Amino acid sequence: MENKNKIALVTGGSRGLGKDMALRLAEKGNDIIITYNSKAEEAQNVVSQIQQIGRKAAALQLNTGDIKSFGSFREQVKETLNQTFGTDHLDFLINNAGFGRNAPIGEITENMFDELMNVHFKGVCFLTQEILTLLNDGGGIVNVSTGLARFSVPGSSVYASMKGAVEVFTRYLAKELGPKGIRANVIAPGAIATDFNDAHLRESEQIKNFVSSVTALGRPGMADDIGGVVAFLCSDDAKWVNAQRIEVSGGMFV
Repeated sequence: MENKNKIALVTGGSRGLGKDMALRLAEKGNDIIITYNSKAEEAQNVVSQIQQIGRKAAALQLNTGDIKSFGSFREQVKETLNQTFGTDHLDFLINNAGFGRNAPIGEITENMFDELMNVHFKGVCFLTQEILTLLNDGGGIVNVSTGLARFSVPGSSVYASMKGAVEVFTRYLAKELGPKGIRANVIAPGAIATDFNDAHLRESEQIKNFVSSVTALGRPGMADDIGGVVAFLCSDDAKWVNAQRIEVSGGMFV
């Protein structure tokens, strides 16, 4: 079974950065599977937008922190590939799903730590492991880190540490999957004005002003600043880009 269009799976693709990634990938000619955690209607709206671009699309429910569900999710992906796309493999995995949670080190709870770890590191590791069985040779993986893995902002220690782990994991993916021609890269967005982390940046003029003051381009990022970079990494234009961390922050704290 073979589908001439390449297929990308974007986790957390119903809103924010994931939505923009999915749309930019579709504009570049890829068919798309997105996952959503709870917002089914938003996910279907993204599917409709992708279809209006002229690409095939599907949405599947997934909690990326529920590692035990990944085996059955892989089977859902296989079924969706067969029924919607007429194939049995996909080409790109974008591990984007996530959430923010801020707390000073003295107030971190074990539950908070575990929730962040399950979604941002453990989930990325084991979901990638499951999807590798469906990934075409010559494909690609894009993981999502954060500028906070390079610079430090109080309150983000655990979140940023998990992203730092993902950056190391990405280099190992590139090394181990290189013989199959599968590239692995990681993008690190700066502060983005979406509903991420309870929309703290989007809703606060004080935070916006601070971010603008420490960013070379003088403004916070927007969702549409990010998706095109992922689309580039999933194209032949980036065929020799591998094991790289690409920060997409407008030059924060340079």
